[in-house]
Amino acid sequence: MKLVLTSAVAGALGLFLSAPNAEAFAPAALQRRTTASASVRPFGVPTSLRAEEGGQYASLYVRKSRPDYVPGKISDPDYVRIFDTTLRDGEQSPGATLTSSEKLEIARNLAKLGVDIIEAGFPIASPDDFNAVKQIADVVGNEPFDDGYVPVICGLSRANERDIKAAWDAVKGAIRPRVHTFIATSPIHMETKLNKTPDEVVEIAVKAVTYAKSLGCDDIEFSPEDAGRSDPEFLYRILGEVIVAGATTLNIPDTTGWNMPWEFGELIRRLRENVPGAENVVFSTHCQNDLGLATANSLAGAKNGARQLECTINGIGERAGNASLEEVVMSLALKGGTEFGGSQGSGKLRTAINPVYITPTSKLVAEYTGMKCQPHKAIVGVNAFQHESGIHQDGMIKNKETYEIMTPESIGLMRGDAQSGAGIVLGKHSGRNAVGTRLKELGYDLDLDRLNKVFARFKEVAEKKKGGLEDEDLEALIIDQAGLVNELWEVSGLQVSTGMSGIPTATVKMVGPDGVERYTASTGTGPVDAVYKAIDSIMGVSVDLQSYALESVSEGIEALATTRVTVAPKEGGPNDAFTTNLQTGTTGEKKFSGAGSDTDIIVASARAYTSALNKLLSWNLRRKQMTDGGDEEGKKDHSGIGDAVLVSGGKEAITVVQEA
Repeated sequence: MKLVLTSAVAGALGLFLSAPNAEAFAPAALQRRTTASASVRPFGVPTSLRAEEGGQYASLYVRKSRPDYVPGKISDPDYVRIFDTTLRDGEQSPGATLTSSEKLEIARNLAKLGVDIIEAGFPIASPDDFNAVKQIADVVGNEPFDDGYVPVICGLSRANERDIKAAWDAVKGAIRPRVHTFIATSPIHMETKLNKTPDEVVEIAVKAVTYAKSLGCDDIEFSPEDAGRSDPEFLYRILGEVIVAGATTLNIPDTTGWNMPWEFGELIRRLRENVPGAENVVFSTHCQNDLGLATANSLAGAKNGARQLECTINGIGERAGNASLEEVVMSLALKGGTEFGGSQGSGKLRTAINPVYITPTSKLVAEYTGMKCQPHKAIVGVNAFQHESGIHQDGMIKNKETYEIMTPESIGLMRGDAQSGAGIVLGKHSGRNAVGTRLKELGYDLDLDRLNKVFARFKEVAEKKKGGLEDEDLEALIIDQAGLVNELWEVSGLQVSTGMSGIPTATVKMVGPDGVERYTASTGTGPVDAVYKAIDSIMGVSVDLQSYALESVSEGIEALATTRVTVAPKEGGPNDAFTTNLQTGTTGEKKFSGAGSDTDIIVASARAYTSALNKLLSWNLRRKQMTDGGDEEGKKDHSGIGDAVLVSGGKEAITVVQEA
């Protein structure tokens, strides 16, 4: 017997685990859909599709226009600035420490994405933080794009001179530097954390802004920390004072994620209406996600006049995280033109973000921070645009807009022809239409009867295999079913016991050509050998196993295994089979091959062996029909029913054990 175990079989044996490809999906109403395939680099965009190379998706890479940057003013009242704080608030997530080089690469990707402001860090926190912020300011802050865009580089500071000086020294090398200073304004913070009176807090805030301006900084952002739980009247006062002192952006944080969207939106509206000098500054939002409302609160702020939204890639940040940049941006991309009227301008809000860079930036941040997105994360989660329900898959095949409001291509994920170009995951909930459609795309145009058989087998395997079946798995099932054209016997049950301290034993149930289920048990040198001896006993055959090959179709512990065997009948046995070479006249043993697939390698082996034996029995039956019924050949037993005991009938079960 020839035994071949390919290196890939390790996946089927569960010896190696493979990391799933974490994919993301994209916004749609922006670009027409396509099924063209593309190769994507780990943290880049498909190079064959870049604008400069004139690819099919060239329009996706054209930078969007934006008004000239002026601190405290936006000439287009419908334009919303995107302030990214991934490198500052995002890095405050436990375990999300980044090196200086990683921060620089993320900053460069944020610039490609087109964020208006990059909050590069908290310079006073440590010498490493200072140097990282300075490097980003000196490099990314001095790399204008062809359209003149260069991001504002911002450093955070508390409201004291030492912090502010460090922040300014770190960012002042950028073309557009900004200092962001803050102090708490809610009663609980002022009384228990700061131990300051409201008057003292106002004085500290004004001095901080004044000092920043004295250093030569003309772009100053001020945040009243925990504004969501602060007294609005006190906010009117302190914000009015810092405007006079030189603040150009007023950021309103919902620091603890306490507000409901209607509450936070109303707070922004009241501040814009009641803060003296509000018309001379840009109002901003910074919403935490403690109640899962960060994105909703940010959008409520935009609807009520906020024209800067602070967010992070993948929504990372303190505790439950921040407003997710991809969620905010795509909400505005899809709904900004219709749902945000009533505050200022035409109400048709827009950003200058280039969404095609969302996916590579998301993957980069996830990789460097070690904070993977949950599979169902909106926009960038691996399941965000995948479809397993049969009803959904049928709709997606007919028209993708039935279940997708955006396409993966518009956020830089070129789905191409993978998963039928529709994010279809072939799993246990999939319907016949989805399976049949994918098989046709793979080149298998099956008749209805064969498709039904493949689909039935597909359902059996899908029940066991998590994550759905890949194209290779489907092709393995085609091969698996190819041996069932002349199916006489079918394995209906199988159980093995093996190990280092016992004798390998297999109990096998099979349904025969008469429709009756039989079973027997056998021992062997190993579990596969025991199974094969039990099958021989049930089917009444005597063969030599010529070859046995096992390989993994895909990767991972749940990979589908495909087994291929070759058998030859033993000379003089009940099913001997010989063939004559017409050219040489020599006679030799006839060989029969079979293949079987399953997530269980023992089941796959049993299916392959049964397939080969079915071919042998079918060949012998055809030979019998062609021979004279009266000769010795015709008297041989070709029924294919061996010594196994019936399962049905309610009789006492008796097993026949064949010794190894």
